[in-house]
Amino acid sequence: MIILISPEEDIFNEIQILNQLFEAGLEFYHLRKPNKTYNEYCSYLDNINPMYHNRIVIHRFHNLINEYNLKGIHFKEQQRKEYIHNPGKYFKNLDMFGKTISSSFHEIDDLVSCDFEFDYHFLSPVFESISKKGYKGRGFNVTPIDKLIIGMGGISETNIAKVSELGYRGIGVLGSIWNSSNPKQSFINLKTKCSSYRF
Repeated sequence: MIILISPEEDIFNEIQILNQLFEAGLEFYHLRKPNKTYNEYCSYLDNINPMYHNRIVIHRFHNLINEYNLKGIHFKEQQRKEYIHNPGKYFKNLDMFGKTISSSFHEIDDLVSCDFEFDYHFLSPVFESISKKGYKGRGFNVTPIDKLIIGMGGISETNIAKVSELGYRGIGVLGSIWNSSNPKQSFINLKTKCSSYRF
């Protein structure tokens, strides 16, 4: 399970590159654009080939799940703390049938104690971040935890084996793809490397 997270700020030819990544087999794309407005989110989605919308998970404006055939919604940590204690109320007006629900965590204890059954959980930072300089890795070992946990932070094809050893069942990447001179080839290389493990 490889999840690609969008760059926070738009980059040159981003949509064109993204469509190439979908063509190359990308199945999970997390759209995280904290500075975009609702209309800008819509514009971004409108520029992506609609056949790939069902591979996109959104971090903001969750009601867009009613307007587009998206894969699911994601809660950043603060969102989860604010809303997930009353999920019935939060999801009341969202068409979530067949959609995924995920969330971000930065402490193992918080992840273990969370009662809400997310489809998968981001845990970061595993290694020193590629996209956020000075964001030190913590090497979380999640082997004993019976939840689907996606490792994030500094993950690239060079440390996939270590990610597997630490018990993760998927990886979240950002810098190793978007900072590459050839994002499509970097994704293909990563996908090939992951096929040797349980991701």
